[in-house]
Amino acid sequence: MKEFLKKQPTFILYGFVFWLPVILVIYIVILLFSNGEKVGRSILGVVVPDKFLYTGLGFVLCILIIYLSGIILKQTKVGRILSKIPFIGIFFGQGEIMTINRLSHMQACLFLYSSTCISYGWILSEEKVKISEVAAGFPIINVYFPNVPTLVTGQVFAARKDTVMKIANPSTEVINLLLYAFRSPAALRYMPWDDETPELFKERSKIFGLK
Repeated sequence: MKEFLKKQPTFILYGFVFWLPVILVIYIVILLFSNGEKVGRSILGVVVPDKFLYTGLGFVLCILIIYLSGIILKQTKVGRILSKIPFIGIFFGQGEIMTINRLSHMQACLFLYSSTCISYGWILSEEKVKISEVAAGFPIINVYFPNVPTLVTGQVFAARKDTVMKIANPSTEVINLLLYAFRSPAALRYMPWDDETPELFKERSKIFGLK
């Protein structure tokens, strides 16, 4: 019974994280389209006689404006320029959106946030590094560092590969840990890089608490 009650806050929090953006989108859609016909007819009324303003034309015009705006923001430099404006620029970012579902399918990891602090994150990609056109021996790992408890808002850090430890636990277990440890795995399981020898993995694991 105690274990059952302990799990319930996690389900409530997951439900809240799921429904909050859904409700916001629905509210905005209703707000826009409930007045779409009226706004569209007002715009058309400037150049179109009233007898040709058939029902529905205003709504179609609003949809067309939204569609063309999306094309302009996504396919031209306008969106990039707007994204640089302080504060409001976050609404015009052109990067891929982070979601809980995407996180659950990404590789979870630990990385050295500082010399004394190990943090949870997710691996986005690996970047090769060159020094004067010569390949360096320290690839960079782009790590997604989430904010808690929202998780889907965060930062991207560039960390040396040897300071990033892949976690073999399912990503959903790491998500549960970050939600204030409502549900914790029995243990974290480390895993080496594909090109890492057992000796190097054992030595590098000392940084992450293994002896």
